[in-house]
Amino acid sequence: MKNSLKPGIKYEHKFLLPPTKTVSALYPEAEEFQAMPEVFATGFLVGFLEWACIKCVNPHIDWPVEQTLGTHINVSHLAATPPGLEVTASVELIEVDGRRLVFQVEVHDGVDIISKGWHERFIINKEKFDSKVSAKRKS
Repeated sequence: MKNSLKPGIKYEHKFLLPPTKTVSALYPEAEEFQAMPEVFATGFLVGFLEWACIKCVNPHIDWPVEQTLGTHINVSHLAATPPGLEVTASVELIEVDGRRLVFQVEVHDGVDIISKGWHERFIINKEKFDSKVSAKRKS
């Protein structure tokens, strides 16, 4: 973790929404999802927000030795977004408590604010984390 990791860091991440990020693509095995409208899936929206938060803090940690993992998310999904629109995530690091990071997050699709809320991540040492996961697999 670098000294520059402090509240107030902001990042904006843009992504042209493809058909592969719609509800039907989330779980292709789910018949129920196949019948849903072709709009940005909430599950992919969460991943998009995580991606933006990762990009926000990577310059301020010892990437890739240190990485961040999501531990909590509290967001709304306020409006539907069809493929072809560009979505923009605006994230701000609002709290640093040791290895715990809290972000305020918002996503816009060029027409509507489609999501608002907050997201929590923890800084991990990748090697130590992988070792613990490996031990869990063996148990």
